[in-house]
Amino acid sequence: MTAPPKKSALPKVATAKAKPARIKKGSYILRLYVAGQTPKCKAAFVNLKKICEEHLAGQYHIEVIDLLENPKLAQGDQILAIPTLVRKLPEPVRKIIGDLSNTERVLIGLDLQQRE
Repeated sequence: MTAPPKKSALPKVATAKAKPARIKKGSYILRLYVAGQTPKCKAAFVNLKKICEEHLAGQYHIEVIDLLENPKLAQGDQILAIPTLVRKLPEPVRKIIGDLSNTERVLIGLDLQQRE
């Protein structure tokens, strides 16, 4: 008898107003808006996590907001497409739409790399 395959679960955030504990000064606060466990949403989370570990190790906090569970939370950040990454801090707020597979585009969007 074989075990059922594991689902890659995205972390959940109950509310967008939940503040992460002990955020270091200069940290990146990132919100990833998704709609369920679609392949594109899962890919966006995996890609974001990889980029953060490589370029922001220990200096980031990711909030995943599932709009299937909390659709009203899309209004606050004016989310029109999913998945969407919102950089809340440092300001100014920046948005990146898509599965975040283009690392260079994400780094530029997060102001971690200059455009060439």
